[in-house]
Amino acid sequence: MKTFLQLNTIFLSMVMEAIPFVLVGVVIAGVIQMFITERWIARIMPKNRVAATVLGCSVGVLFPSCECGIVPITRRLLNKGVPLHAGIAFMLTGPIINPIVLFATYIAFGNDWRMVGIRSFMSIGVAFCTALVLSFVYPEPPFRVQESTARLEAAATAETMPQPQLRRSVASQISGVLSHAVEEFFSVGKYLVIGAFIAASMQTFIPTATLLKLGGSPLTASLVMIVLAFTMSLCSEADAFIASSFRSTFTTGALSAFLVFGPMIDIKNTLMLLGTFRGKFVALLIALVTIFTLLGASIVGRLFG
Repeated sequence: MKTFLQLNTIFLSMVMEAIPFVLVGVVIAGVIQMFITERWIARIMPKNRVAATVLGCSVGVLFPSCECGIVPITRRLLNKGVPLHAGIAFMLTGPIINPIVLFATYIAFGNDWRMVGIRSFMSIGVAFCTALVLSFVYPEPPFRVQESTARLEAAATAETMPQPQLRRSVASQISGVLSHAVEEFFSVGKYLVIGAFIAASMQTFIPTATLLKLGGSPLTASLVMIVLAFTMSLCSEADAFIASSFRSTFTTGALSAFLVFGPMIDIKNTLMLLGTFRGKFVALLIALVTIFTLLGASIVGRLFG
């Protein structure tokens, strides 16, 4: 009975913590759908692959969304014509480099800007390398359910045709945003609930102490922290406070792995990704993020101990 209550408490706290950010994410996705056109994106997006990826890494500063709400935003941007490398770079860095998360990291580590800088630059490096590799393997976004060609062509035709001097009322525009937001919410919400339940179950039945015993070397310590970040599935606004509690146990390199990997890949957003992209793409994405996170943690460990 006690175990069930613990599972229930963790599960409900995860869902309640994530829902506000999912709502923010789906509303932003609705705004993108209603007000941002393919022509505007094409005009501002650099043609150069590297430059577009760098832009994708930096856009997250403007979007205060955690990993719970970043997937629907990314899907909407990709559907609007944002290149895959730029969209994935934004999806990976957005939950980390936004001002709310960086300020929370600063507070959690005792007003220390060093960890804020490590987290920011390491996340950008991991996202940049991951997105660049994926862009060569997948020239087009590998959506699990492709938009129908007719629908896309109709949308493109409607947008490129000269429109008469008719403007939608403010009420109809708001209604359109909310309609798209509701559609996105129910699309990703089921994966959030399933992911939260799995994460809560793993936290309940897998003792943290068992994982901590494995962190004897820098590599295994980083792997342990990556597993913890994945299974705990914390919101990026709160994970820094958990990471700071491990300062006496793990090195800065291992802590950086926890702070970077968790917001990029956890149980909740893995299921959201699987609901949006093909399984092989998601598997490669997770593998690349893991490899580059371990590499980044190793560099951080050498530089900062």
